[in-house]
Amino acid sequence: MFIGGHISIGGGHANALEKIVTMGGNSLQIFSISPRGWEFAKIPDEAINTFVTKRQELEVKPIFFHASYLVNFADNDRIGQLSKQTLKHELRLAARMGVRGSIVHLGSFKEKTDSPNVLNLFPDKYKTLIENIGEVLNDTPEETMFIMENAGNRKLGKSMEEVFQIVKDVASPRMKVCLDTCHLHAAGYALTHHDTFEMFLDLFDKAIGINKLELWHMNDSKDPFCSFRDRHENLGEGMIGLETFTNIMNHKTMKNVPMIIETPGFDGLGPDKANIDILKGLMR
Repeated sequence: MFIGGHISIGGGHANALEKIVTMGGNSLQIFSISPRGWEFAKIPDEAINTFVTKRQELEVKPIFFHASYLVNFADNDRIGQLSKQTLKHELRLAARMGVRGSIVHLGSFKEKTDSPNVLNLFPDKYKTLIENIGEVLNDTPEETMFIMENAGNRKLGKSMEEVFQIVKDVASPRMKVCLDTCHLHAAGYALTHHDTFEMFLDLFDKAIGINKLELWHMNDSKDPFCSFRDRHENLGEGMIGLETFTNIMNHKTMKNVPMIIETPGFDGLGPDKANIDILKGLMR
């Protein structure tokens, strides 16, 4: 099984590989550069070669980038252009480093509405969204994936209805989905009971195919169910409950789907061995 966490690239990208192995993980998520700015990662060839060699030596796979928090693919002006440029650069870098692809929060239409599906309410903005994603896919290496993450707030992808429609309309084998347990909880999807979890997976499979599920973000939640607040908590210390994580870890279709933690850490320093050990302990 592939279990890992989001690890800081402080000390270099290759250093993150050693950190996750020390924690007991075998999969990894990293930023290519700070997620709070528009700079492109400039990684020297020597550092890329070191990363690739160490990744192979330590047998860490798959590895994912998490895209900048600033991107908004529904924007038709400066932010939209920067979003496309950022993802194009990152996916080209991913191909060189053996990184599977980039996990992306798509952004928002910046319109206030409680509709479970805003996509059809703003057809021009939705057209921009699909076209911008398509441009990135058309101008980046075929072996890299554009991985949409579901939202735990009121941004695009807050409902599975929106997630399914976007994946269908992009219509690319490289368009994948990352499901975050905290975000699902925040958006009103209860996966605690075995039956409801089975129903959720069945809905996903019938809508776009379970093969579109690239990975899980395994995070507990500080906030109540259906709060549309997506603050992460350590596993077992939040309001989701370990039953949800147990269901995911032990489902027959999830054996080859990576499980990545983004928890605050029991020491407050980010994803840690303790959270990874909890995940491992849930496997039957």
